[in-house]
Amino acid sequence: MLSPTNAHQISLNAAEFHVIPSAKDFKKSILEHINTATQRIYITALYLQEDDAGKEILHALYKAKQQHPQLVIKIFVDAHRAQRGLIGDPSCLGNQGFYRSIAEQYPQKIDLYGVLVKTKELFGVLHLKGLIFDDTVIYTGASINDVYLHQGDKCRYDRYHILQCKDLADSMIDYLHRFIIDPGFSPILNSADKLDKKIQRKYAKKQKALLKKSGYSTQVHCDRGGEIKVTPMVGFGARNNKVNQSIRDLFKNSQRTLVLFTPYFNLPKILARDLKKALRRGVTVTMVIGDKKANDFFIATDKEFSKIGIIPYIYEILLVRFIKRHQKFIDAGLLNIHLWTNGDHSFHLKGIVADGQRHLITGNNLNPRAWSLDLENALLLEDRQQLLLEKWHTELDEVMRYTQKITHSQQLDAFSDYPKHARDPIRKLQITQIDKIFKRFM
Repeated sequence: MLSPTNAHQISLNAAEFHVIPSAKDFKKSILEHINTATQRIYITALYLQEDDAGKEILHALYKAKQQHPQLVIKIFVDAHRAQRGLIGDPSCLGNQGFYRSIAEQYPQKIDLYGVLVKTKELFGVLHLKGLIFDDTVIYTGASINDVYLHQGDKCRYDRYHILQCKDLADSMIDYLHRFIIDPGFSPILNSADKLDKKIQRKYAKKQKALLKKSGYSTQVHCDRGGEIKVTPMVGFGARNNKVNQSIRDLFKNSQRTLVLFTPYFNLPKILARDLKKALRRGVTVTMVIGDKKANDFFIATDKEFSKIGIIPYIYEILLVRFIKRHQKFIDAGLLNIHLWTNGDHSFHLKGIVADGQRHLITGNNLNPRAWSLDLENALLLEDRQQLLLEKWHTELDEVMRYTQKITHSQQLDAFSDYPKHARDPIRKLQITQIDKIFKRFM
């Protein structure tokens, strides 16, 4: 195990950092790394879905294990998410049975852990990210299913980065062992054992207490002097949250430019204040946000509507209010808001870049849920020489191809423009003031 200190940063050369340009390339990269791994594969995601893409990835992992029995393969998903179906799809009964049925087809087993972050999914989920193949880390906010891997016509776009760094891979794997595998509170979902709900609740409480104190350890090789400094971090809960602290530091210490991505516009109040202070300092802020139609909860007017479909409209209402309060910064050219939309595809990008040299790669949505409920992680890359600038600009330019610049709230739909089936439940939430509570979980 590594020494429990976070005093050192991990070194990385610019040539060891790569941007994967698309979801299809991301899937291709996963399969290539599965086929070439010889020592270890650790995959952490919110979920691995029972669909064509999920089956292809899981079968590939099992086949790699059959060919190389010494290969250590461990997968980590949220336990609650694995035991229920997709929201809005009553035909989907959950992934746990899928994991077990696949496991029965192969003699050499792999471990698929259901991580219990909270006693109920509403109050927090496993939002750790990272796919590790030997000494290579692929970091993305994406989970594994058809839309995230662009298996069919629709895609949920994310950001995908490769870091070829043994120190980072060791640190992330060490965390999974110390805080999830070794304590034994997270059940193996692809075994034949049934999960007792009472025991799950007991284990979830113990796991939560352990994760509250968790953090990455780093062990830096003295002979490795890289050009980029990488700091892995974990955040869980509203207090002493290293990811939150790092986000605030980027907002507060930015001097020239600040770029941020979020699919769900609902900034925590303290972060909104930090953002306003940055604007007052003269920092040019660029926000790339998913349009309501690019939200994964958006329901087209020709589809049957369910109440979960009001979520994209609530995000847009919050954005309209934000624009009205910050119009003077927009007019001054300091605040640049870009809405992303691309056909039927959805938007799932996250992350922050400050002054073109500090990059926070994360699955954190910059919303109250990420701020205080979910278990999040992030990688802070400090590129003082701006050696990653060309790769960053190429990535940003590709994202911006599908955005519209918003200079006034009138460019967005007014509440009266929303379909009646969206207006009525939103109005009820506002009248009862339940919307204030509701936003804490969005």
